[in-house]
Amino acid sequence: MKRIRIMATLVIANMLMATPTSRASLNLLRRSPKPKYFSSSCQFGPSTFRKSYPCPIWSSSFSFCLPPPRSTTSTSLSSSFRPFSSPPSMSSAAAAAVESALSDETLSSNPLLQDFDFPPFDSVDASHVRPGIRALLQHLEAELEELEKSVEPSWPKLVEPLEKIVDRLTVVWGMINHLKAVKDTPELRAAIEDVQPEKVKFQLRLGQSKPIYNAFKAIRESPDWSSLSEARQRLVEGNMISAQIKEAVLIGIALDDEKREEFNKIEQELEKLSHKFSENVLDATKKFEKLITDKKEIEGLPPSALGLFAQAAVSKGHENATAENGPWIITLDAPSYLPVMQHAKNRALREEVYRAYLSRASSGDLDNTAIIDQILKLRLEKAKLLGYNNYAEVSMAMKMATVEKAAELLEKLRSASWDAAVQDMEDLKSFAKDQGAAESDSLTHWDTTFWSERLRESKYDINEEELRPYFSLPKVMDGLFSLAKTLFGIDIEPADGLAPVWNNDVRFYRVKDSSGNPIAYFYFDPYSRPSEKRGGAWMDEVVSRSRVMAQKGSSVRLPVAHMVCNQTPPVGDKPSLMTFREVETVFHEFGHALQHMLTKQDEGLVAGIRNIEWDAVELPSQFMENWCYHRDTLMSIAKHYETGETLPEEVYKKLLAARTFRAGSFSLRQLKFASVDLELHTKYVPGGPESIYDVDQRVSLKTQVIPPLPEDRFLCSFSHIFAGGYAAGYYSYKWAEVLSADAFSAFEDAGLDDIKAVKETGQRFRNTILALGGGRAPLKVFVEFRGREPSPEPLLRHNGLLAASASA
Repeated sequence: MKRIRIMATLVIANMLMATPTSRASLNLLRRSPKPKYFSSSCQFGPSTFRKSYPCPIWSSSFSFCLPPPRSTTSTSLSSSFRPFSSPPSMSSAAAAAVESALSDETLSSNPLLQDFDFPPFDSVDASHVRPGIRALLQHLEAELEELEKSVEPSWPKLVEPLEKIVDRLTVVWGMINHLKAVKDTPELRAAIEDVQPEKVKFQLRLGQSKPIYNAFKAIRESPDWSSLSEARQRLVEGNMISAQIKEAVLIGIALDDEKREEFNKIEQELEKLSHKFSENVLDATKKFEKLITDKKEIEGLPPSALGLFAQAAVSKGHENATAENGPWIITLDAPSYLPVMQHAKNRALREEVYRAYLSRASSGDLDNTAIIDQILKLRLEKAKLLGYNNYAEVSMAMKMATVEKAAELLEKLRSASWDAAVQDMEDLKSFAKDQGAAESDSLTHWDTTFWSERLRESKYDINEEELRPYFSLPKVMDGLFSLAKTLFGIDIEPADGLAPVWNNDVRFYRVKDSSGNPIAYFYFDPYSRPSEKRGGAWMDEVVSRSRVMAQKGSSVRLPVAHMVCNQTPPVGDKPSLMTFREVETVFHEFGHALQHMLTKQDEGLVAGIRNIEWDAVELPSQFMENWCYHRDTLMSIAKHYETGETLPEEVYKKLLAARTFRAGSFSLRQLKFASVDLELHTKYVPGGPESIYDVDQRVSLKTQVIPPLPEDRFLCSFSHIFAGGYAAGYYSYKWAEVLSADAFSAFEDAGLDDIKAVKETGQRFRNTILALGGGRAPLKVFVEFRGREPSPEPLLRHNGLLAASASA
């Protein structure tokens, strides 16, 4: 069978078909060397398409364009969304379809179909979803039919009307999918599930349009091709719209009718399975509750955790529950799970909670095993249909890396990490033995986090819980915004009340350039709400920067983002007091948001985070985390919430030294997840002699110092690759770490204490990495910033693994 060569999926599919899923937070995955939290559903990308940016599994755990203040600039601060505003070129038949869609009085009052300046998050509910989405799809179908009749191989007659169709569905579907993630109800979930197949059907219809494909092909073959901007050329032939000017399409446009129908069925089923997988993880996480009435059972847990457990008890009907006297309820949500693993002296409790966490969604009605098998089977069938050997090849066709290059990087980092990880375990056993621990000779999975925390406290005299008072959320955000001003010349100010929000805790901000002109907006939803909000931390777009979507009289629509975290909420009169890991998570997500908001691309389909290769999207987020260890930055945010005292200098030095604590172990753990992901999508044969759990166990022999339990069912909650955008792509965290560490080393080379040099380097970072978006290949963007291709040396140096690598 002739191999179908592709460069990427259509932008339409890329943007719309993926479930915006959080990157999750499982506090046992994530980049090295700093752990974050396991999430109830690994959500910070694809069903195969539109990117959302789930945080790596270590994560703990920002509306629409607003009416602007008066400005002398021509840039639009507002771009009202009008789902049914007919373009001038719309035929009378198409216009009639629009009028018909709005004739129903109920539809005319549906908030999903109203003109709005920013999404009505406060008024949309489940009852609006079915009629609203169906009416919108009817309208978009009419517009697509009209476009296919009148399409010409020119920007005004092809790309601009196509972007308008894509944008309408992106914004409206994004709104309800976002609400499902942050304000979930059974009714909303059911409504979305009902209309999802219809949405996917339209997306496939749009992505497989032969008239649109042929028009893009004509643009590529026209004599005017060389005169197009780099962004437009990349849009046409790179990872976007007609990805198949190179013979065929990942989305099936080159298939004959019978195979295309088969392809479409696979896409529909994968979308359904992805949603079901995510829901099972969420439901399984919510299902576990452990009521504790004897305080001795939770000895060692800090007051912040006891307060959270008491709040959970109150929410479950124990009205008189207090942090001091209980009762307490432990759940599997990250802010609850992690403190137990870190601080509970009760080993039996740690084991019970660990086993419950590890077995989520692996039994009964919520068992994801069969879903995983079917997902892997369908992905392989999809790859074969397209002429590939396996799904990893399909995935890599849209990334910087190849299967071979990804495997090579993973093995290089694994060999650099292994000896250090083995030594980490020996150090842990020795320390536990010195402390008289009965389990010192048999440390296992529910012991390592606890004893690691004790060793870290002993070695660096740092107790994360004792650091919380120095990291209040308001002060952390002030320091983060001050850093953004220094590095990128922007000002961020509160704009609460200008946009509807989905919860009273949500904040809304305006981003302004050095001249005081608004250039972007973002929401920030910081706190955990286990009863309705998905776990993890993620960033996603609300709207993108776009010339085409600008209102009359303005040059461009401004980008809007949302940032979502799941940190510990305020308790009583205290503000939200953060762990250092939660501080890192906020910086991480803000890095994603910056790339979306500071883009200079006016072509909406390649602006901001759109069209950036998957293994490059983590560069800005991981880059921002480095500033958490920069002395001036950290000291600006680390102020005691009661006394205003700055974090003591000696504590800062210990934090810095602790950065490489157990770096080999944390690196190896993330490499395990990347390796099992790659193995499942290259060599695993669905229905063959090996089960998915056999593969996991086999990979673990080379990537885990302590072998996994035979009953380990972590894969059943590995939403990154089964309900997120990281299928055959989890390696991209490490790939991007190489890029981000090398990018930060540019600031080190310039001199971190030289404010002038830092500002100049920051401006160069903004003008390249943050500004160029998906309009230029990421390697070219990196070289333009750094002056050379990336090197892994800074990453290994930052992690304290350079010597190990040299000797390996």
